[in-house]
Amino acid sequence: MSNALLRNRAGEPADVCLIVEGCYPHVAGGVSTWLDWLMRSCPGTRFSVVSIAMSADDRTPRYAFPNNLESLTEIILDDTSAGAGRGKALPDATELSGLIVSFVQTGSLDRLAGIDRLINDPHRPVSLKALMDSAFAWQLCVGAYRALMPQASFKDFFWAWQALMGGLFAVMKAPIPPARTYHAISTGYAGLLAARAAIEGGTQVMLTEHGIYTNERQIEILMARWITDTVDKGLSFDDPRLDLRDLWITTFRAYARACYEGCDHITTLFGDNQAMQRMLGADDARMRIIPNGIDIDRFGAIPPAPEDPPTVSLVGRIVPIKDIKTFIRAADQIRAQIPNVRVLVAGPTDEDPAYAAECRDLVAELGLGETLTFTGRVNVTDLLADSHVVVLTSLSEAQPLAVLEAGAAGRPCVTTNVGACREMLEGPEENGDFPQRGGFIADLLADDQIAAHIVALLSDGALRERLGNNLKQRVRELYTSEKAAAEYQGLYDSADRRNETGRARSWRA
Repeated sequence: MSNALLRNRAGEPADVCLIVEGCYPHVAGGVSTWLDWLMRSCPGTRFSVVSIAMSADDRTPRYAFPNNLESLTEIILDDTSAGAGRGKALPDATELSGLIVSFVQTGSLDRLAGIDRLINDPHRPVSLKALMDSAFAWQLCVGAYRALMPQASFKDFFWAWQALMGGLFAVMKAPIPPARTYHAISTGYAGLLAARAAIEGGTQVMLTEHGIYTNERQIEILMARWITDTVDKGLSFDDPRLDLRDLWITTFRAYARACYEGCDHITTLFGDNQAMQRMLGADDARMRIIPNGIDIDRFGAIPPAPEDPPTVSLVGRIVPIKDIKTFIRAADQIRAQIPNVRVLVAGPTDEDPAYAAECRDLVAELGLGETLTFTGRVNVTDLLADSHVVVLTSLSEAQPLAVLEAGAAGRPCVTTNVGACREMLEGPEENGDFPQRGGFIADLLADDQIAAHIVALLSDGALRERLGNNLKQRVRELYTSEKAAAEYQGLYDSADRRNETGRARSWRA
């Protein structure tokens, strides 16, 4: 755990503490770019950032800090030396283990408050080491195993427990920087810290979800090769026993439920996300939609791309959830019909080096070395200046900025049917058609559909121009930076009103 103080105001609370996991300022693009935009779009608001990461992550800042960012604090989930506490006069292991089990099963904010009370008692705070690496920690783990997964391998449960509870305890033991508003940018561990801020008396607590964290983690967990299935449930649909994958998914759902319960405002980018939020207990009265906004003038000034070579680009991290392999297979089919096509994949390759290597191997296997280029990080405006069509093949998304940026530049898009992509690209339906469409939607993993849509756009300049103009107009009407920033600033300003009648801040040592 480390704190980089950027600007000293003699301990004065920030207006807003942004709580992020696995992104800003260490990962470029996506949500990190949105966070940089948010702070710069609210120049009169003083921000602090809590960034949650792992010790193995590259934590080199990828962004120049804005003038109104006053401090950056890191919480390292697997650092057992962090966190205040003495490790003596420990609480009752049976009581704490029971609270943890109940919290995992229900996601109750009350149960999380009970955990907080026991491990952060100002008269006998428990050290993180005592919670994770001691005889007391062993008692907690054994008690939870007997309650949650007695039918499974204890060894497998132990390592899952170490990972999941190591993160929970690291978040519960970390100092919380003082602020008027706490704004988490996902559930998961960031949402867990926001829930703790609510428990400990934060004046106002907010959540903004781009993608639904629990859904994305569930996809990753179901795809993970490192999780061993230990329970044979046969064809039963109502077997209550938890397998290891069930334990991971159930725990992340619990984190989300506690975050939703503790938040005063729950915002997301588009309506379909709210159905999943409701399933995990989000209160309709606290929910609202604030679409992403972008700098229309910046991207609108990009000139048309040169006629040759016909160029299609994908902007995204080279990771499984972006399904780059489907795009590569589509590129092979596009080349068969448009031999001089140029295909660009623009995004960092260092987040999942093994997957990036598999993608490069597939390019070599298909003989696409002279067609497809991995550009690494690029200036998006330069990339769009060379692109005729922008593509997204993700398995999960929210309201991707890449589509809005392409639309502002008048480039039509081809995307999978994820997140808000359909509503962004198709517009209102008229007589079974979408005359104002700004691109095409394909099914997940459907490289043939993606290739066919791209070929149609690259082969027909008039169609490409018409769809690009449609998308450009929709982005100008609905997705401006000024509109989005004003809505967030309004929520931040409401902390002053809550301070008069709502929670009183109460900080623990």
